[in-house]
Amino acid sequence: MLDLDGVLRRFGPDDAIEDAHGLPRGALARAGFAPDLIGPAITGAVPDEVWRASVADRLALDVDRAVAEAAVASWSRPGEVVAEAVDLVRLARRRCRVALLTNATSRLPDDLRLLGLDREVDAVVSSARIGVAKPSPEAFRRALRVLQHSPAATVFCDDKAENASGARAIGVDGVHTPTTASLREALEARGLLDGPAGASTTDVADEVLLVLPERDAAEGLAARLAADGWTPAAVHRELLAGEDDGEAADWIVELTTAPDGRPASTRRTWLDALADEHDGFTSDNG
Repeated sequence: MLDLDGVLRRFGPDDAIEDAHGLPRGALARAGFAPDLIGPAITGAVPDEVWRASVADRLALDVDRAVAEAAVASWSRPGEVVAEAVDLVRLARRRCRVALLTNATSRLPDDLRLLGLDREVDAVVSSARIGVAKPSPEAFRRALRVLQHSPAATVFCDDKAENASGARAIGVDGVHTPTTASLREALEARGLLDGPAGASTTDVADEVLLVLPERDAAEGLAARLAADGWTPAAVHRELLAGEDDGEAADWIVELTTAPDGRPASTRRTWLDALADEHDGFTSDNG
């Protein structure tokens, strides 16, 4: 499993936006990433729209409210794809599963779909979903629990050194990759870019796990899939925090075989869409 973050999309400077709205340079970042505002947003305590409204409120202390709201609207872009990094991810996916672990607000799924990045990785784990942000080691523990993967078999690449360090604290191979060149070097050093096109040294798991936030949705979906011929369509509860924290849990529907007798993984695209309809995502045990 390669756990990749911080290199697939980037955001350009805010200078042009601030100049266009008569804001001082750096004003958007100071307001938007003030710890008391960004912290609750990236840990799921408040939704994205509430955070952005709070950023406008803070800017409006110094400028006209209409100007503040217009500036935040322009600032709320989804970013841009780093094409070179995506090419490397596509190569790596021939040899391992690739997941995205990112500090993000509740808007992340929409942004990834808009950019097409949701199709470039096998799973997405957002800090807003698991309730804790990088570089806290707990963020990596919870992400690995969701992904059903072990630290020793995971590589984590991040453009921030402190995040890579947080991963190493729990036994993950955390690598600081601030540039596409350093990402390529890290993947090559671990044998994830070697071999001819189409080559694969890692078996793709037959099993697919539907990870959903609500028990009723998981049990209802499992019953529906079982009736359609999916097996085993078993529901498991996965704690995200401590064993005594009954609220911090995901509900997992385990699927191994599709109705046509083929591995569930051969229907991954359809299962991805099905999980998304229920505010969830898919993962696997490999």
